Amino acid sequence: MSGHSKWATIKRQKGVADVKRGNLFTKLANTITVAARSGDGNPETNFRLRLAIDKAKAASMPKDNIERAVKRGTGELGGAQIEEVVYEGYGPGGIAILVETLTDNKNRTGPVIRNIFSKHGGNMGNIGSVAWMFEQKGVIRLDLSAATKPKDEIELSAIDAGAQDVREGNGDLTILCANQDLEALKKTLEEKGIPVEYAEVEYIASTPMSVSDAKAREQLDALYADLDNCDDVNNYYTNET
Repeated sequence: MSGHSKWATIKRQKGVADVKRGNLFTKLANTITVAARSGDGNPETNFRLRLAIDKAKAASMPKDNIERAVKRGTGELGGAQIEEVVYEGYGPGGIAILVETLTDNKNRTGPVIRNIFSKHGGNMGNIGSVAWMFEQKGVIRLDLSAATKPKDEIELSAIDAGAQDVREGNGDLTILCANQDLEALKKTLEEKGIPVEYAEVEYIASTPMSVSDAKAREQLDALYADLDNCDDVNNYYTNET
């Protein structure tokens, strides 16, 4: 599918170096904290929190870290206030990029994101400059190699449960639905014995683009790497195919 979401590759990040693992755990903890603050601290009644905890567990984040992050969100533990800020811009080759950040100081984060864009041949835009190219969708990914049911049966189950589209690629099955239907679709698949590897609300690009220029390709990869390594960046999405 078009676009880039680094959380989609979380299963491949289990073997990263400790320094990168620490960076990942920081992002996951912030995600859990914000999710707990948006609803309550019970993952059974707070679907957003349950998704955040699932991602943390997939990355082998220690239980104590998860519990502390939840308590920060519910106010049981002190700490800096984390807020969500989305930045927009264009990368090399005219690729549209949405950057989701979780930060305790947006006056620090904004210049950092702007610098990442500019030093790699891109430019950060104003609010709405690229957001119009994206639509929020519920996204579920299944690892076909670990599937216990035939692909055709999984696809039919997903469509019967409200999926809008099912796409295959790189050994995964990607299921798209309306974001408000994500919880019900995930539950239905799991009740049918279909393990869900990844579930999240993502920004899906409506105008996909490809990059053929070698220099632009190199600059984009460097830009993505800096976004991956930035503690304040929770996720980012592009319209690159």
